[in-house]
Amino acid sequence: MQFMLMFYESPEDMAAQAARSPAHTAAWMAYVSAVQQSGISRGGEGLQPPAAATTLRIRGDKRQVLDGPFADTKEQLGGFFIIDVPDLDTALEWAARAPCAATGGVEVRPTLVMN
Repeated sequence: MQFMLMFYESPEDMAAQAARSPAHTAAWMAYVSAVQQSGISRGGEGLQPPAAATTLRIRGDKRQVLDGPFADTKEQLGGFFIIDVPDLDTALEWAARAPCAATGGVEVRPTLVMN
């Protein structure tokens, strides 16, 4: 089964990323390396900071375009992996290893299978 792991980082984690903190960078590089070496990765990327985001919504016949992410939470999406593992329990094990799991969160969602 394929799952998308979406990494939500705390404001402190985002600041550490922006400052290129050696500890933050090392933790993520170790995790990325482990995922890639395991052979489960089907793709993924880190994302630019939330300030680089643009959110679009359609309301009626009008477009609403907002600078930045539109979220009611302090955590922001920092990146993602798509992994191919046998089941949800295995996906959750990989999610728990992500550096942001202790300070932000990791959303684990099955991908939609189109036949």
